Amino acid sequence: MSETTPTWILTATCPSRLGTVDVVTRFLFENQCYVTEMHTFDDTDNGNFFIRAEFRANEEAGTDERINAEQLNETFAEHAARFDMQWQIRDTRTPERVVIMVSKFDHCLQDLLYRYSAGQLNIEIPAIISNHPDLKELADWHNIPYYHFPITAETKPEQEARVMTVVENTQADLVVLARYMQVLSDDLCKKLEGRAINIHHSLLPGFKGARPYHQAYDKGVKLVGATAHYVSPDLDEGPIITQGVEPVDHSFTPAKLAAKGRDIERITLFKAVKMHCERRVFLDGNRTVIFQN
Repeated sequence: MSETTPTWILTATCPSRLGTVDVVTRFLFENQCYVTEMHTFDDTDNGNFFIRAEFRANEEAGTDERINAEQLNETFAEHAARFDMQWQIRDTRTPERVVIMVSKFDHCLQDLLYRYSAGQLNIEIPAIISNHPDLKELADWHNIPYYHFPITAETKPEQEARVMTVVENTQADLVVLARYMQVLSDDLCKKLEGRAINIHHSLLPGFKGARPYHQAYDKGVKLVGATAHYVSPDLDEGPIITQGVEPVDHSFTPAKLAAKGRDIERITLFKAVKMHCERRVFLDGNRTVIFQN
């Protein structure tokens, strides 16, 4: 099989019931789809079932032209309805549309743009939004529209309305807060539920507010890290997607701690975005089910 052979992803969640795996695998078999990767999880505590199947056209049946997306969706809808499934079939040739929000720190944005240009993320970036003008030159270099929306306490509702207009006009699938140093309102969090990812240092909740790495240094911390999670009205408490952590020692000054933290933030956010775009993340209440590749 060629590395360029088109693949598809079927994801579904439903109440835990006998036959959930069978309905998916039998459907794929009957439609001449060859499964290349399969993950399932049964949350016995909450009675929820999760499944992710990656598949391609059966080589013996011919090319990808044999996979008819509209027909697949219509056929599976009939099967899924019997199990109360919430589901989606995605063609991986269609990249996710990702709007990035940023303030002045550029390390996460730089990393995402590099991985995007290097083909490590199957995404398009139709817009970058910031409350500062500082990173416009970087966006221009990548030929990505840059929207500078200043914000104050008084203009926050108007500014967030402008943000949401860009998200809607660009038909964004995902919004990434790449060190966007503003707290989103409860209203905007609800509008972006399940499709907005934030990144922050994992010193929270122990070291809140300004100069967290100075606070950590004063306490002699031995680990620093980062957490990527879905945005929720509860600040920095949304469902966690990925976390990264690395050891430090007495030789780490506050500046070195901050530098180490930025490195971990970059890779942790990249992993979260990649897994979301590959449909490997499922919401399970305030928790997540993650199917690693």
